[in-house]
Amino acid sequence: MTAPSIHIVAAVLRNHAGCVLTVRKAGTSRFMLPGGKREPGEDDLTALARELREELGIQIRVGPFIGRFHAPAANEPGRQVVGDIYMASTSETPAVGAEIAELLWISPQGPYPAALAPLLQFEVLPRLTDRNL
Repeated sequence: MTAPSIHIVAAVLRNHAGCVLTVRKAGTSRFMLPGGKREPGEDDLTALARELREELGIQIRVGPFIGRFHAPAANEPGRQVVGDIYMASTSETPAVGAEIAELLWISPQGPYPAALAPLLQFEVLPRLTDRNL
């Protein structure tokens, strides 16, 4: 039997040193890419812009679609997450907002200074280093 899926859209934001912005939601222990679930009627880019404005207080420019990835959900045991991941950029400084408890910039190559969501650690980060994104 297939685990129920959670569909999300998320952004890879990199700083001048090439590190990737990750977020940890309140009440959780793993860091993940900023983003979230689409609201009814939203397309990927609208949802992504809304989520990053709510979570980080920033406006983004969405870049290339990296891909659709699947992994066990970090915070919902027995569920699978399906993430549509995009490159994005901003000229603004991200700040903790909405349900976000902490921000952390990490090197895509590791070692990782904190526990990461499986989608980020095992699916997205290896693609970033493979493709030099």
